[in-house]
Amino acid sequence: MLFAVRSATALNRLLDALPVFAGDHRVRPLFTLVPGSDFSTDALVALDGAGARTVPWAEAVRGGHDLVVAASPNGPLHELPGPLVLLPHGAGFNKRLPRSSVDDSASGLHPRQLLRNGSPLASLHALAHPGQLARLAQESTAVAGRAAVVGDPTLDRMLASRTRRERYRDALGTGGRRLVAVVSTWGPESLAERLPELPGRLTAELPYDAYQVALVLHPNVHSRLGEFALRQRLAPALAAGLLLARPYEEWAALLTAADCVLTDHGSTALYPAALDRPLIGCYEGGTELLPASPMAELLARVPRLAVDRPLAAQIDTAVATHRTGDTSGLAAAAFAEQGRSLELLRTRCYRLLGLEPPPGPVAVRPLPVPRIARQRPSAFAARVRVEVGGNEVSVARYPLNSGPHGGHVSAEDGHSTTQEMRSAGLIHRRARVETAREPYGSDVVWTVDSWTSYILEHYPACRTAAAVLSHQRCILRRDRSALLAVSITAGPSQTGPLVRPDAAAVLSAVHGWLDTNPSPALPAALDCMVGGRPVRVLVAYATEADAYTEL
Repeated sequence: MLFAVRSATALNRLLDALPVFAGDHRVRPLFTLVPGSDFSTDALVALDGAGARTVPWAEAVRGGHDLVVAASPNGPLHELPGPLVLLPHGAGFNKRLPRSSVDDSASGLHPRQLLRNGSPLASLHALAHPGQLARLAQESTAVAGRAAVVGDPTLDRMLASRTRRERYRDALGTGGRRLVAVVSTWGPESLAERLPELPGRLTAELPYDAYQVALVLHPNVHSRLGEFALRQRLAPALAAGLLLARPYEEWAALLTAADCVLTDHGSTALYPAALDRPLIGCYEGGTELLPASPMAELLARVPRLAVDRPLAAQIDTAVATHRTGDTSGLAAAAFAEQGRSLELLRTRCYRLLGLEPPPGPVAVRPLPVPRIARQRPSAFAARVRVEVGGNEVSVARYPLNSGPHGGHVSAEDGHSTTQEMRSAGLIHRRARVETAREPYGSDVVWTVDSWTSYILEHYPACRTAAAVLSHQRCILRRDRSALLAVSITAGPSQTGPLVRPDAAAVLSAVHGWLDTNPSPALPAALDCMVGGRPVRVLVAYATEADAYTEL
């Protein structure tokens, strides 16, 4: 059996369909690279990384194949001997043919792509929805006669992975934050080309403890730029905490974990829509999107981003006003046979092979836990608001290097740069866990008392030095005065898990409170808002044992 790969995008679609043949010793998968694509390099690299057996195109066109499977109709597929199964290239057919602004034929359904010398290219044209079959019949009854609706294997993987959402968020370091995903297709009308500053602007404008920002780019963007150049381009946003998903599996796990999605006209957004995620449209119009396509209907119904207005309020409104079924109902126009795609596809493929399929159902592979490289900002600008004469405090932290934010600078010993440490009004240090200590020989450790004194002596701009001992307890020294203990209790949750705030964010709140209450009566109870969530904080004098706690 031969899998004909034209690009990384096509390869990803083929890999999602591979479980159709899993466990069958009669099927030997071979791969070949279809010539003619500008985006084939990454596909070859991915095949090598997976250990797939590849054959040169010149050899592939000579050999006999019991079945050929492809996910793009482009290129000289007619030269490959054997019946061809053509899978969808993406979620639906929403774009015009390249370099066409008048013809309303969908790319992927046009006769010039699906016919060779007047005959249908494929023995089976697998589609995801009956609406696609009806559109295909308008283009070519001959091709439609060989088409069948089997659903979408990629969507079925995401549907099967919904119960893993919490694991994905843990791996991404999301915590209690709202995960905002930015999705871009490729080409001149894409979000990546028209609004390249949007990911960086989101990381700069959205409070770090309330939001996490991620970027999902079309595989062709990865292929065109290369990972090195892409990360160089996004370096400031990545340093501010932006997550960049890889173009196979990771993007789908990330969108499964997302709370809100900002998208252009690329069909990838139909997947989180099918999961009923709130969407915000970022497409300013053009010639690529087909009117009356599922993606056009979706963008017409969801809120549109106003780039000249604050972003956080628009995201919060989209989430707050979203109702169950708002987007999944719209995505239903692109996806049928949900949960059944592999079974239906296997029946059709084995019929072409002339074989009985293996016994038992086809297992849908859940998406693996993402392993996205993520950076924590090296320092923060913290804006603190204290109610006059009261103990109600709110804090919003922003990556320091993402722009001028006001407030005090919060730095972390061992993580921030020297310049950031010198400008910080608050410096904290996180205690090492026992497993990180040297088990044999000598070990050098600070105590809370000695470290806080050292920091205040050597960094004149610093007014508060604090040691984070755990999620629940910190010890700080203010202006070389007595040590204070900070006890943290996350607010109660009636409908979900307990969300613990970053203790460093709570320390910024206490630091700001001490600025307005330089001689407080202790113990004092503070009602804090961190990341939009209530946190109860008790500030009291530290004990002698606290002073000699090792860091």
